[in-house]
Amino acid sequence: MNTVRYPTDRLVSLLEVQKVATMPQLKSALGTAVTFTVLRKLSPLGYRSSYSHCGTYYTLDSIAQYDELGLWSYRDIHFSRHGTLLNTAEVLVTQSPAGYWAGELEAVVQVVAKDALRQLAQTGRLFRREWEGRYLYCALDRTRRQEQWAARQAQPEAGDDLQAAKALFFSLLDEQQRRLYAGLESLQRGHGGQQRAAQLFGLAVDTVARGERELLDGQVLRGRVRQEGGGRPAVEKKRRKS
Repeated sequence: MNTVRYPTDRLVSLLEVQKVATMPQLKSALGTAVTFTVLRKLSPLGYRSSYSHCGTYYTLDSIAQYDELGLWSYRDIHFSRHGTLLNTAEVLVTQSPAGYWAGELEAVVQVVAKDALRQLAQTGRLFRREWEGRYLYCALDRTRRQEQWAARQAQPEAGDDLQAAKALFFSLLDEQQRRLYAGLESLQRGHGGQQRAAQLFGLAVDTVARGERELLDGQVLRGRVRQEGGGRPAVEKKRRKS
């Protein structure tokens, strides 16, 4: 029984000429009607499907000219080194200095991303915070999103120069220092200070209240971010019994 062979170079030749191709075009070039056969041949070549046009276009990583964000567009077809739109949005938001409004991200990826961002937030892959009637999407990691929130607050649209300077300074502090600084800001503001400080620095109100208590009680750890015993437990090395 003769084995049918499908030369991979047919796919490479097609994509080198066209840059991108649809699955029917790839099947025709390879001489098969089976999608899995095409994907199996593309896999070792390093291929990408578009995050636009419902993923109907394909290209090779060796052809795509990705920018510093890992994005590449050919005409109105868009590809990402990160794969799908969901994965791309997650990476771009997490890596961004100040998070993204939906409209800002859409301007970068050049497709509608609002539903993707909402899904990422609902499934716990991104964090979103309401501000002035819209959502700012930030990294899931708390420390990272606090840095993004502080950077966003420091932008001109966020308010006066003093508030921007406070937010910028806050982003340079460690965990304990941030908590104490937020507590100090709250104490200075008096009534409603905890809510305002929490909003300004992107912290939970309970964290601000804890910072207040630590300042008033003098419970400040010098030269240490967490209390002794905090963080992950030390890993004890096991020794073989003789």
